Amino acid sequence: MSGSDRYVAYVSTYTMNDNHGIIIYDVDIKKGRFQKKSQIEITNSSYLTISHNQKFLYSITDFGVESFKILKDGSLKLINHASINGMRGCYLSTDYEDKFLFVAGYHDGKITVLRLGKDGGVGEITDEIYHKGLGSIAERNFRPHVSCVKMTRDNKYLMAADLGMDHTNVYSLNHDNGKLRLVDVIRSEQESAPRHIKMTKDGRYIYIVHEIKNYIDVYSYHEVSDGDPEFTKIATYPTLNDYHAGGSAASALNFSEDEKYLLSSNAGDNSVVLFKIDHKNGELEKIFCLPISGEYPKDAALFPDNKNLVSLNHESNTLTFFHVDIQKGVIVMNGKEMEIDRPNCIIFHKLEPEVAEKKEAKESKEAKESKEAKEDKESK
Repeated sequence: MSGSDRYVAYVSTYTMNDNHGIIIYDVDIKKGRFQKKSQIEITNSSYLTISHNQKFLYSITDFGVESFKILKDGSLKLINHASINGMRGCYLSTDYEDKFLFVAGYHDGKITVLRLGKDGGVGEITDEIYHKGLGSIAERNFRPHVSCVKMTRDNKYLMAADLGMDHTNVYSLNHDNGKLRLVDVIRSEQESAPRHIKMTKDGRYIYIVHEIKNYIDVYSYHEVSDGDPEFTKIATYPTLNDYHAGGSAASALNFSEDEKYLLSSNAGDNSVVLFKIDHKNGELEKIFCLPISGEYPKDAALFPDNKNLVSLNHESNTLTFFHVDIQKGVIVMNGKEMEIDRPNCIIFHKLEPEVAEKKEAKESKEAKESKEAKEDKESK
């Protein structure tokens, strides 16, 4: 990122005490803090995603999904909403051509595929797939819970993590009719609960974080032949230190903006772990695993400059901020926590250059006027 880049942050929340499920913040990159900009009326926004062309934002809601146009200053304008013909989803994403929207159903074990319009609107359902079977008989982990849906970078296959069944189904996508066809299964350890998936921009490596056993599996990916994907396990990395709180559950999984680092979080242990990525082989090197001064860090992310970090603490209803020293492997709390009801997910979004430049000019003008007013007052 350059020094003139400007960002907003979108944070999704549950709406128990309010009906504004998306909070928009102006991001102060240098200070590593947020300033509330506006809020969007929407019920129980459990997850957000932005289209790959950066023009539209999609959100889970009690009634299905809602689509928004991202305005030049980062504000959101509602386009439409659509039913997913099932229970409230927990995750959503688009294919890399922004033609389809995929929704993961935790409660009903369902994948829903919806067509997207060129205007960003959500259209008809093109496919619905229910995962079937029994997982390991352990606590909630005994029936299908689709927790994440993510396309491979070549835009050929949809990976669907199921933390109830302890595996990730791989489907080929028909780009004409929006239908899915099962072609492979990535099997995880029993009672490990694969939760979220990330894939490097070059499409070579996949990272799957496992909620119950608190580790990240790394896979290489390539296509042996058309319609025949191959996933090879490379390594496994724990998200916890050797000494940690009992009953912990891995939650977040996010790349830094430059994709040099991979970050995860641990509920129960209430910590965040940061890894350096070796792009030659996909392997990870742990930099730190440290507490985040909140309860249940459901999501966490590095700021775009990698010098600050924010944790979304779902149970303590706070955002906590930290300065990050990657070389020393430490984080230092940066100011007071911010109150927010039940935060779920965060996305940083870079504003268009002309908006950033106008804002910078306005701030410069205000600073100059403030200085002149102060000097004038002192001279009197």
